Amino acid sequence: MNRTKRIIGILSAVIIACGSVFAQGPMTPYSRYGYGILNDNATSAQRAMGGVGYAMSSGRQINVMNPASYAAMDSLTFLFDMGITGTALWSTEGEESGKDFGGGLDYVTIQFPICKNVGVSAGLLPYTSVGYAFGSKIDNGSSSRSGNGGLNQLYVGVGASPLKGLSVGANISYLFGTNINDTYVVTSAGSTTLFERVVQVRDYHLQFGIQYAYNLNRDNKLTAGLTYSPKKTLLGHAWGVNYDVTSDTEPDTIGYMSMRNNFSLPDTWGFGVNYQWRDRLMLEADFTYQNWKDAKYTLVEDPDRMQEFNNRWKFALGGQFTPRPRGNYVQRINYRLGGYYSNDYLKIGDNSLREYGLSMGFGLPAPGSKTVINLGFEWKHRQANPNPLIKENYFNITLGINFNELWFYQPKIR
Repeated sequence: MNRTKRIIGILSAVIIACGSVFAQGPMTPYSRYGYGILNDNATSAQRAMGGVGYAMSSGRQINVMNPASYAAMDSLTFLFDMGITGTALWSTEGEESGKDFGGGLDYVTIQFPICKNVGVSAGLLPYTSVGYAFGSKIDNGSSSRSGNGGLNQLYVGVGASPLKGLSVGANISYLFGTNINDTYVVTSAGSTTLFERVVQVRDYHLQFGIQYAYNLNRDNKLTAGLTYSPKKTLLGHAWGVNYDVTSDTEPDTIGYMSMRNNFSLPDTWGFGVNYQWRDRLMLEADFTYQNWKDAKYTLVEDPDRMQEFNNRWKFALGGQFTPRPRGNYVQRINYRLGGYYSNDYLKIGDNSLREYGLSMGFGLPAPGSKTVINLGFEWKHRQANPNPLIKENYFNITLGINFNELWFYQPKIR
């Protein structure tokens, strides 16, 4: 009974968090294109290692990147992981430069066992993020553009180990969110017009994963991981609204359409190889591929045209070192390092969008428990190519709390 009450309580907290999580966008004008800036389901610990995780398997850390990893936890452990991120952005466009700051709650996840070799995870994660504001001069006036929103995933997943070394799993998510893109035009005569483009998604999303671990010898282990999310048309609605702000005329709704067969997500493949030496050293290399060129995204303002995308790929490399898992406090700290390079799905005119970054961090053990405080630092650079358009440099600080306790242990009374 106590086990059930605790699980229900944590699940309730996750659902309540839906109202405020991911309120802060990525602060980049690039997010006005497509569905916004994509996220890869990495936790604070994984972000400190370049965002790797397809082949990672641990009973002490939640890994949503591959649901097969849920099978690794023991039958007595309960995990709760949440992350908060603070961001500083420096951007340049030609001779112009600017800076911005933001942050907020990043994700909330839980994981618990239901029987031997079977684990369940649930939580709330960002799928895409939209957030920007900028303006420019036009003939006989000025224009300004702003956007906010994003798509979120409320997921539940299960992982099981049917054979020694082999784990399989699946996540099913409720994909929801609204992207709003506004364009204001102010003429020198004093009139103001607003064109608002809205994309509202209410759908499901699937992910499947598999991992296989092979013990090279007593101290060395090699694990391979593979994930797949099938392509799908999206459900929801998209529309545009024209407002004459300076008059009393009714707004004009244009292009109202069902998203079915007009908007879609691509196939997504993830592959990783993980090497582990005892409980002290872990290294992983990951590769992600998404076939965005075949995805559909109908332009609300011009329903006869589709926005074009590029196929997305990302290579990530990261590792973690723990000097002595049972040593003094400094020796028990997890030291992390990683980096990645990505060719993004967004296409701006004839330009591709590229991003790369470096990260580092620490897993700080909480005194007297298995709970770990994850502190991470990340620098990343984003710009278009061949015309750089806007150059962006980010510095992120991520704080994660990985609550790890033996909640299901029942002491014997003698």
